[in-house]
Amino acid sequence: MKKIISILLLILAVPAVLTAKAETPVKPILTLSAAKRAVEAAEKEAARRGATVVIAVVDDGGQLILLERLDDTQVASVEVGIGKARTAAIFRRPSKVFEDQIREGRVAALALPGATPLQGGIPIIIDGKVAGAIGVSGNTPQEDEEIAIVGASAVSEAESPGEKQ
Repeated sequence: MKKIISILLLILAVPAVLTAKAETPVKPILTLSAAKRAVEAAEKEAARRGATVVIAVVDDGGQLILLERLDDTQVASVEVGIGKARTAAIFRRPSKVFEDQIREGRVAALALPGATPLQGGIPIIIDGKVAGAIGVSGNTPQEDEEIAIVGASAVSEAESPGEKQ
């Protein structure tokens, strides 16, 4: 009798487990190896330009994965670079969007929690989802953003549909 009850409970539990698994969302993650690829590409671009910058890569929650401060880069750029990356990750758009909003008169954007409204933060997209972001700081805003785009592209373009990093 105990065996029959055990078997019945198992049979009833299987659909519940399958339903729970089907409802569990799956998302791409940004691994350390992918973050290293982004930093390496951004560093090469910075070197090509003769730029001294900080390069920060964060996960989709804005938490730091990797930081590189190129020789002779001002120390103040460390926190700014992290802030730009965090902004791009948690708001899922380039940090420049907020700088533009403020320039256009929407000063309320200054009060957004966790936002660094400065150009140079770019989301890293994998399989159509924001998996993290890269922030660059130390040179002109335009140059910071261009270097960040190179870094983000090194990861986004390397990923094929269905492949997770």
